[in-house]
Amino acid sequence: GPRFANRIERSLTSAGFKPTLITIPAGEKSKTLKQAGMICEQMIVAGLDRQSLVIGLGGGVIGDISGFVAAIYHRGIPHIQIPTTLLAMVDSSIGGKTGVNTNDGKNLLGVIHQPSLVIDDVDVLKTLPRREFNQGFAEVIKHAVIADPKMFKTLQSWKAKSRRPLALQSLIKRNIKIKAAIVARDERDQTGERALLNFGHTVGHAIERAGNYRKFLHGEALSLGIVAACAISTKRASLPADQCDAVVDLLQRFELPTSLPKNFPREKIFNALKFDKKFEGGKIRLVVTPRIGAAYLTTDVMLDDIREAVDALQGVCVRRLAFHRNALQ
Repeated sequence: GPRFANRIERSLTSAGFKPTLITIPAGEKSKTLKQAGMICEQMIVAGLDRQSLVIGLGGGVIGDISGFVAAIYHRGIPHIQIPTTLLAMVDSSIGGKTGVNTNDGKNLLGVIHQPSLVIDDVDVLKTLPRREFNQGFAEVIKHAVIADPKMFKTLQSWKAKSRRPLALQSLIKRNIKIKAAIVARDERDQTGERALLNFGHTVGHAIERAGNYRKFLHGEALSLGIVAACAISTKRASLPADQCDAVVDLLQRFELPTSLPKNFPREKIFNALKFDKKFEGGKIRLVVTPRIGAAYLTTDVMLDDIREAVDALQGVCVRRLAFHRNALQ
């Protein structure tokens, strides 16, 4: 974000606009109501009005909070997203979900406020640190598992360290199409279809929170959540063990975590789950996959199923997932 801000500021100025640059600290810790309020105060001081617009330049956190601020400022002004991470390009910049976290969980406060424009420039991805780049593939793999077996095969032969612009452009376009199609059919989570995009996120968000948003990046926590969701799917959706293994192999190919450290505070994961918007009466609405390329929402998952999946994540035998079937039966 910061390295491109001055360039964009100059471009806007030369086009006759009067930009006000507002920067916030990086990371999930900045995604709070307090921070959103501080941004709004700065916008008021700068004299921004209903004819103004907000440009969110950065990763997923910037996109979420800038969209949220645009949604509440003067009861809603337009916003533009310029994502600078792979994760934001393939996921968080699409669909209009904006929001901030509370002490009790992720995105508990938010508004659907569609961006007027999203600008993806794959050249900016060259500047990303490897870990930051790789975490974006968790969302890509999620899309493949729930909707696109062909893309799953493409990823299996992908050179994990490759950042070739043309290949990335094609991959990003494919992911945008997958997510945009689902969102277009169920923008406001009315039919349950948009919920399919939450695959892996239920446990992933809980792990993120349990690690105080410091231990794992969002994509890394999602990777662990995907492993847990696949483990549960072997029990609740008859996902074949070899397909479960294939998902884990693919996550590992992109250097994403597939096991939790032994000393990770597991009870914090379960506490975090209780604040999840999808948790109702001892059961949790969870997206499961019966096979790579398909997914559905089930209410059959008990907290004990998740407990067993987390056991499996912390288990000794992490490499092959056959142990999941034993753990979950």
